Amino acid sequence: MASSYVIIGDGIAGSSAAETLREGAPDADVTVITDEGEALYNRILIKEFAKGKLPEAPISIHDPDWYDERDIDLQLDTYVTEIDADNRTLHTHEGEAIEYDKLLVATGGTPVQLPVENSDAEGIHHFWTFDDARGIAEDASEAETGVVVGAGLLGIDLAAICGAQEVDAHYLMRGECWWRYALSKEGADIIHDALEEKNVTPVFDSGVDHFEVDDSGHVTAAVDPNGETYDSEFVGIAIGLDFNLEVLNGVDIECDDGIVVDEYMQTSADDIYAAGDLTRFYDTILDDYAQNGSWGSAKEQGSIAAQNMLADGEEEEFRWVSSYSITHFDFPFLSFGHPTIGDDHAEAKFGDTEWRRLAFKDGKIVGGVLIGDLAPQSKYKKLAREERVVADQKDVLMREEVDLDELAPTAEQ
Repeated sequence: MASSYVIIGDGIAGSSAAETLREGAPDADVTVITDEGEALYNRILIKEFAKGKLPEAPISIHDPDWYDERDIDLQLDTYVTEIDADNRTLHTHEGEAIEYDKLLVATGGTPVQLPVENSDAEGIHHFWTFDDARGIAEDASEAETGVVVGAGLLGIDLAAICGAQEVDAHYLMRGECWWRYALSKEGADIIHDALEEKNVTPVFDSGVDHFEVDDSGHVTAAVDPNGETYDSEFVGIAIGLDFNLEVLNGVDIECDDGIVVDEYMQTSADDIYAAGDLTRFYDTILDDYAQNGSWGSAKEQGSIAAQNMLADGEEEEFRWVSSYSITHFDFPFLSFGHPTIGDDHAEAKFGDTEWRRLAFKDGKIVGGVLIGDLAPQSKYKKLAREERVVADQKDVLMREEVDLDELAPTAEQ
């Protein structure tokens, strides 16, 4: 009897898993269930669409025919209401019962709403789905003033959208600089200057106390905790994700700010795996549990999960140094690994738009940020994968041209 594999979620993690399962088990039943109304699309490109730079067409990656050609049962606009782990059966909102031998949960997250007055007003947007991007593109193109909240990698997408759509915007940040857990002020100032050039004004040590609205319920202004008022017909908020774990209600499964999985993407529940944003996975490089929301990481996790579902055991481990790039400015920007953690750091500036910073833990590179010149990334990521102790050789690592041959061998080598 053919095996039955079910995937909840059709983001890059779920889609990658479906493709791997079909390639490895041509005769198996593979079902993908998603509550979205469209098949897999490129979450990286939807920001370009929202900026008014791309039409919708190039953003879709798979259409329903892609699933049909691979005999994958794709169920759009479908909500899973219950997982019966004991009987390996899940139920949908339409009353359908679907049995599985192995289940993958890749349901991602939902943007966190700012817990202040009027945060649900018209004109206030969160940015996660293709449908979100459509609403953002429409409203931003008509707005003259705007506010962005959330000084991280998703928030800066909203700031760049304001710049591209010629919205006079203020970017409200709680600390003294953008992405303060990964950049020092010297590095962040490069980003601040680039935002100013796009008519987006960074406002530090700020935030939102409440929003003001007009008689129709549309946002008109943001008031920060300092009492400053910023006119805003358009508001973009990116302060994190609430992971979509409701589907696991009633399932005895370990969660800790996400679904806890080992390096094989296995959860604590038999025959249930998880992949993508919502995983708190065992990172074999860090030797600790971690989270990562990058596209590449989610794709790899989906593939690894599928390989282990096929093997019915611990076949392949997830071992990955992620990358996340920003392309909004005249210079490139890339972060890798886990740049917000570490017990030691090193940084260097080589020009007005060229800067880098490395994060170390126990002497090993665990992440970093590169602005302007991305050439050293492969060397830094190699050292991270090798778990090589190099923090005592920052002078070599911070040279403009990095030569790994100049590093002294570590004691264990």
